[in-house]
Amino acid sequence: MQVKINDGWKNILQTEFEKSYFKNLVDFVKNEYATHTCYPKGTDIFAAFDYCSFDDLKVVILGQDPYHGVGQANGLCFSVHDGITHPPSLINIFKEIETDLEIPYPISGDLSRWAKQGVLLLNATLTVRAGEAGSHQKKGWEQFTDAVIQKISSEKKDVVFLLWGGFAKNKTKLIDKNKHHVLTSGHPSPLSANRGYWFGNQHFSKTNSFLKSTDNKTIQW
Repeated sequence: MQVKINDGWKNILQTEFEKSYFKNLVDFVKNEYATHTCYPKGTDIFAAFDYCSFDDLKVVILGQDPYHGVGQANGLCFSVHDGITHPPSLINIFKEIETDLEIPYPISGDLSRWAKQGVLLLNATLTVRAGEAGSHQKKGWEQFTDAVIQKISSEKKDVVFLLWGGFAKNKTKLIDKNKHHVLTSGHPSPLSANRGYWFGNQHFSKTNSFLKSTDNKTIQW
């Protein structure tokens, strides 16, 4: 089965695309996009892989669901297109970067600038119905993205995994911690951040410190 995805990833994931669950998932997604408004737009479903090649991958940030509001989702977790109001979680991510790295709060919420530097911005579920959070969960996406995490763990080394919130932390079991660097904290959503589980985690400076220690280029956050 042909899936339009970056060639480097296609080679790594081709066996996944051939599995029956993935074929069922494709049928489900095609039907949903034909009968409902869904996000992100079809050409952006695999944007995380298109912007960040497997060879360049240095950091993984894991989200849960795409944004389900009009014009928000662009295929990269936590990211929005230019001109779109920054959602609360993204605001808190930028606030943490502001204090952690002492750089100004960015105007653009489009995180493709991170992805192009080797940050995989991966949602566990890659599609959603408009206005219906979680509507495409448990249809096969999670099995696929778990396989992605396992492939990264087995085929790469010295990748930084940023796991924010309980859902993301559960993915720790898929990662070989002897080969990779895992940082966990509360989720940047207001509910978690306002309880003191997000701010001050310094994940952005810690990521760059680790990348330096492994002679990798740091990320311009």
